[in-house]
Amino acid sequence: MLLPTSRLRGAVRSGLTRKPAAIPAAGGARRLSARRPAAFLLLAVAAVIGLVAVVAGVAVLLAAAGQPESVPSVGWAEVVALATATSGLLFGAGLLRLPGMAPTIGVATRLLLDGMIISTALWFVGWVLLAEPTRLLGSAPAVGAPILLATASAALIVGLATVVVFRVSSPRRRLAALGAGSAATTVGGLGVATGLLMAEAGLAFGGATVAVAGLLTVALVLHGFDRPCQSDIDPTRREGEHAVLPILVMAGAAAYHLLQDGRFEPCGMAAASVEVFALVARQYLTLHDVRRYARRLVEGEAHFRELAHTDALTGLANRRGLLRALHRCAEQGTPCVLLLLDLDGFKNVNDVRGHDAGDAVLAEVGRRLRAPLGFGELAARLGGDEFAVLLPGSPATVDQMGERLLGALAAAYELPEGPVFLSASIGIAGWARQPDVDLLLRHADLALRYAKQRGKNRIERYDVAYDQLLSRRATLEHELRGAIERDELRLVFQPVASLPSVRPVGAEALLRWRHPELGAVRPDEFIPLAEECGMIAKLGAWVLDQACQQLARWLADGHDVWVSVNVSPRELHAPAYVGQVADALRAHRVPPQRLVLEVTEHAVATDLDELIRRLTALRRTGVRIALDDFGAGYSSLGQLRRLPLDILKIDHSLVAGHEPVRPVDADGPAFAPMVDIVMRLGHQLGLGVIAEGVTTPTALAEVVAAGCHFGQGALLGWGVPAEHLEAMLVAATSSHAPPVAIAMPPVLASGPPLPRRPPSRPGPGQPVPE
Repeated sequence: MLLPTSRLRGAVRSGLTRKPAAIPAAGGARRLSARRPAAFLLLAVAAVIGLVAVVAGVAVLLAAAGQPESVPSVGWAEVVALATATSGLLFGAGLLRLPGMAPTIGVATRLLLDGMIISTALWFVGWVLLAEPTRLLGSAPAVGAPILLATASAALIVGLATVVVFRVSSPRRRLAALGAGSAATTVGGLGVATGLLMAEAGLAFGGATVAVAGLLTVALVLHGFDRPCQSDIDPTRREGEHAVLPILVMAGAAAYHLLQDGRFEPCGMAAASVEVFALVARQYLTLHDVRRYARRLVEGEAHFRELAHTDALTGLANRRGLLRALHRCAEQGTPCVLLLLDLDGFKNVNDVRGHDAGDAVLAEVGRRLRAPLGFGELAARLGGDEFAVLLPGSPATVDQMGERLLGALAAAYELPEGPVFLSASIGIAGWARQPDVDLLLRHADLALRYAKQRGKNRIERYDVAYDQLLSRRATLEHELRGAIERDELRLVFQPVASLPSVRPVGAEALLRWRHPELGAVRPDEFIPLAEECGMIAKLGAWVLDQACQQLARWLADGHDVWVSVNVSPRELHAPAYVGQVADALRAHRVPPQRLVLEVTEHAVATDLDELIRRLTALRRTGVRIALDDFGAGYSSLGQLRRLPLDILKIDHSLVAGHEPVRPVDADGPAFAPMVDIVMRLGHQLGLGVIAEGVTTPTALAEVVAAGCHFGQGALLGWGVPAEHLEAMLVAATSSHAPPVAIAMPPVLASGPPLPRRPPSRPGPGQPVPE
C-alpha cells in the first residue's frame, strides 16, 4: 500500500534535505583526482549514479502518490536497480583502485576473490531466507534480472568492503568508513528499487535515507583522504581465515534449507557455483604465491650462500669458498695445488696512506690474481693481506704461475696520493699421500712462513723439514717460558781485553740455555724466538739482574772490571726499562759507570727521535751506551752525531773480512783498513772503540796496528762462566802486567783502562763527574 500524500511528501522532504551530500563527495574527489585520478573518479561517478538512482526512485514515489495509475513503478524499479548495481560495481572498482590498495593486478584479483567469497555467502543466505520453504522475511515478489544484479552488487560491495577493512593496515578507520558508506549507498539504492517493485513507500524511503547517509559518509571520507593505503597481503601469513566463516554460514544455510525439504533452484545453485569457483581460484592464487615465495627463498638462499663464500672487498672467494672448493677436490680425488700469498709491507700502506688506500690496494690485488686464472682455478682472500690460489694439477706445473703472480703483484699500485710498491711471499703445497684439506692448508702455511723467514718476495715449496722446524720451535717456545723458574739459564762472560797486553778489563754478559732434554740451545735460535713471542723483556730483566749481581761480587773482591749487557729494541722502547736499570744498580750497589748497555744497529732503524730520548734517559742514570755490531747495518754518520753514545763496537766482518793494508811510504806492520777508519771516526766523535771478532794473531796484529786499544773475540777469550773469568782477572792482577801505553789513557783511579772518551763524557770504569 502506498503512503498517504501528506506522509509521502514529508518523507520526500526529509530525504531531499540530505540530497546535496553527493555534491561534496564529487567535489572532494575532484580535488584529489589531480593526484589519484582513477580511484577518486570512479568513487565520484559511483556516488553520482547512486544519487541519481535514489532521486529517480523518490521522484517516482512522489509522482505515484499523486497519480498512482499513470506511473509504471515496476519499470522504474528495474531502472533504479540497474543504476544501483552500476553504482555498487563502481564503488568496488574505486575501492580496489585506491592508492596503495592493490599495487598489482594479482593483489586486486585476490582482494576481489576474497570479497566474492563473503558476498556469495551473504547472497546465498539471503536467498535461503526468501525461498520456499525456509522463507523468514515474508513473501518474495517475482524479481527480474536487474533486481538480482542489484542484490549481487550490494552483496559484493559489502563483502569487498569487509575484506578491505581487514586486509589493509592503514588507514583502517577511513577505509572502514568509506566501505560502510559505499555499502550503505548500494544497499539503500536496492531498498529503493525493492520498495518501488513492491509498492512499499516505507521501504523505498528508508532505503533512500540509508543511501543518502552513505553518500554523506563517502563525501566526508574522500574530503580528507590524503595518504596511500598499505596492503597487508603476504603469502607467508595465514591465507584462508577470511573464507572459513562464510563457508560455515553458507553450509549451515544450505543444511537448514535441505532439512526443511527445500530445493535448490538455479539461483541457489549459481551462488554455490560462484562460491566454489571463488574458493578454488583463491586457493590456486595462494598456492601460486607460496610457490613463487618458495622459489624466491631458494634463489635468495643460493644468493646469500654465495655471498657467504665471497669476499665483499675483492669479489674473490673467501676462506669458506676456498674450503668448499678444497673439500670438493678432496671428495672427487682431483689433484690440486694450493698457493698461499702474503703481501710484504702492506701494514705500512695502512699506517701511512690510511685504510681506504689499503682497501684500494687489496681490491687491485684481487683483480691481478683473478686475471691470469683459467677455468677451474680459484683465487681467494683469506683475510687481511693474505690470499690463496687453488690450481688443478700437480706441484710441478705451478712454478710458472707463481712467477707470474709475483710479477703481477710487484707492479705499482696507482693511488691518488702516489704509487705504492709491494712484493709478495708465496708458499706452495699439494696433496700428500691422500687428500686432506687441513693438512694441505697447514703445509702451504708452513711454506709461506719459510718464504717470509728467508727474505720475502720469493716462492717456497713445502718440505718435510718444515714440520721438524715448526715442531722444534713450538717445543722451544713452550720450554722457554719456564726456563728461568727451572734454573736452566746461565750467564757466561766474554772478556774485553786491552791491547796489546790482552789484559781483561771488562766483559760482555752472554745468555746461555741448557735444557735437560734438548741440550744446549743456541742463542741465535732462542733469542729471536723470545723476541717474537714476547718473552725478551722477561729474559732481559733476568740477565740485567744477574749481570749486576755478578759485577757487584767482582767489585767487592777488588777486581776493577766493567760488564756490558745487550739490550733488545723492545726492551729499549719499554717505558719502564729506565727505572728497571736504576733499580738493578741500586739493589746490587753497582756504580752506574761500571755497567755498559749495548744497543744493536737494528734499534737505530726504528724511530730515531724516540731512540735518542730513551738513550738519553738511560745515560742520566750514569750507565754507558755502546753501539754494537757497528758497520753491519743501518747507522750513518749523521745518526752517530745525534745518538748519545759512548762506545763503538766494530763488527767482526770489518775486522776479519778485509785484506790488511801497509802504510804508504813508511815502514810498519799491516793494519785493518776498516778498523783504522772507524778508529778515526770514533776519535773525531769522542767515542771509545772496541774491535770485535779478534780470532787470530794476524787479526790481533792488524787491529793493534790500526790503533785500536780494546778487543774482543775468540783469541782473547770465549764466553766463560763467572768463576773462570774471575780466575783470569786474578791471574792478570798477580802477573803485574804493565798498563797499556796509549796516547790518552782514560784510567780509573782504582780501575782498568777503558775505551777512551772526551773529558765531558766519562767512559766505562771512570767515575761520573759531579
